Amino acid sequence: MATLTAPTAPPQSTWKLRTNSLEEIIAEGRAQPAKMRGALAVCALTGLLMWGAFTPLDFGPLAWFCLAPLCLLARLERPTRGMYRSAYLGGLLFWIPALQWMRLGHETMYGAWIALAIYMAIYFPVFLWLSRVATWRLRIPLTLAAPVVWTGLELFRGFLMTGFAWYYLGHTQHRFANIVQISDLVGVYGVSFLLVAFSACLAELAPAEWLHRLGLVPTHAPAGVHSTNRSGQWRRLACCLTVFVLAWGYGLVRRTGSDFPAGPKVALVQGDFECEMQHDESRWIEIQRTHEKLTGEAVLKQPDFIVWPESMFRWPLLDASADLTDAELQAAHPNLPVGYLRDPNISKRLSDLAQMARAGMIVGLTGLELDLKQARRFNSAVLVQPDGQIERRYDKMHRVVFGEYVPLSEELPWLRQMMPYPPDFGIEAGRGVMAYESGPYRFSPIICFEDTVPHLVRTLVSATTVESESGPRQIDFLVNLTNDGWFRGSNEHEQHLIIASFRCIETRTPMVRSVNTGISAIIDGDGQIRERADKATNAVVTGNIPLDPRTSLYVATGDWFAGSCLSSCGLLGIVGFATRKKNNGPLGG
Repeated sequence: MATLTAPTAPPQSTWKLRTNSLEEIIAEGRAQPAKMRGALAVCALTGLLMWGAFTPLDFGPLAWFCLAPLCLLARLERPTRGMYRSAYLGGLLFWIPALQWMRLGHETMYGAWIALAIYMAIYFPVFLWLSRVATWRLRIPLTLAAPVVWTGLELFRGFLMTGFAWYYLGHTQHRFANIVQISDLVGVYGVSFLLVAFSACLAELAPAEWLHRLGLVPTHAPAGVHSTNRSGQWRRLACCLTVFVLAWGYGLVRRTGSDFPAGPKVALVQGDFECEMQHDESRWIEIQRTHEKLTGEAVLKQPDFIVWPESMFRWPLLDASADLTDAELQAAHPNLPVGYLRDPNISKRLSDLAQMARAGMIVGLTGLELDLKQARRFNSAVLVQPDGQIERRYDKMHRVVFGEYVPLSEELPWLRQMMPYPPDFGIEAGRGVMAYESGPYRFSPIICFEDTVPHLVRTLVSATTVESESGPRQIDFLVNLTNDGWFRGSNEHEQHLIIASFRCIETRTPMVRSVNTGISAIIDGDGQIRERADKATNAVVTGNIPLDPRTSLYVATGDWFAGSCLSSCGLLGIVGFATRKKNNGPLGG
């Protein structure tokens, strides 16, 4: 019968080896980041909430906390799997539907729509990364770091490649007149800063347990969430509320008792033409007759000024030296009908319209400059005085990328060959700002998307300020000539009008907008719409321009606030790269 013997204990060295192996396994398990699904969920939530804050839903209160889910990721010591990819996907979830109106311009614009969305979505993970650098490397409170980073990035994308200053977070507050008045101090960037500060503060107030429940922290990790003690949280919330009250109070004071003297009566002519009609010369007569008919209706109101939209006078206004003969110019430009372009009846038609209306006319058209070397086209506006005199032409300065020019096409000619555009596609950039005078009034034209660019409009108002007996005198109003027929029926019309209203607050200068297919409007210096037309209809909007005698700190000092935020972003980027850690460090993922 076999006997049972006790097992012999293994050598001590074997136990030590197995113990070390187990420790390594445990350490390796603890080093594993949380799964991607939690990060993807909070980033998607941010994208959806942010979309809801803008048109077409246009529910502005969402903007006060839409970035809070994304800001939660800045509190994690250890990034989740695919955290920055999740942030990028959240950006796409916002930008693709937000920019869907771009596809309506032309079938080739589908590619531009997706390409722009792909580019704009990059700012989401960049925002997250820089916020994490500030929070984990420099120990800056998230409530301060996040708004600084977001504001700096808004300014950056407003400049890069001529800029895209649409969908700034501050634009969502256009319905809340008091809070947006701080734009005359630091631009719309100040409103964005305040909104992001509240989102970041809410993210800091969220208990650490919530981040565990959302799957943002590994269940086996003992810590890993940046938390602030309760007193610190309340102090930051109190700071946000204080800044909000100060901003709201400033807006209340600025608007209380503000006197808007009645300025000149203006008539805004709004035709309703899809943009394809512009390039069909057989429809030019129809476009001209429609606008002349609407001008006749406007004359009954006896306006001081009548405004036509961008490019709605279809015949080019030629500028060529009188010393050059038709034959010389025709030989230099065989593809152009030089004799037809030099027809004096084109300028005479403009003069006759103003004289018959007995009003100054601001008209959008194509400017064409010819010499023996080249033909230069411009997107232009002219003032025709009531006596028929045609003033010097204003040429649009801010061109739309791939809409009005191909960047780097001269340095890289093959780029133009890849684009679905004719060889003569594009316009030249204008040479500078313009201030017109007619009677006692001074005003400046801006064309199309120029009214969406804060620094351009601020520079224009500053550059056209003149000294008078009573001190510096700004222009009395802005005239925006726009063609939104490319995007007929979309929410682009409303969003464009909203953005334009912020230029009025920033500069304390009223604006009138004459827009093909709409929305034509009169906007006062508080950014409030006084008169407007419906979109996609023939209409005439008339009313007195509410002049604004107030001055603007933003005009006087420029983008020092947003520029300081952008400089901070640059420093954070340097710190992030200089102190980066490999593998799964606090900024990895």
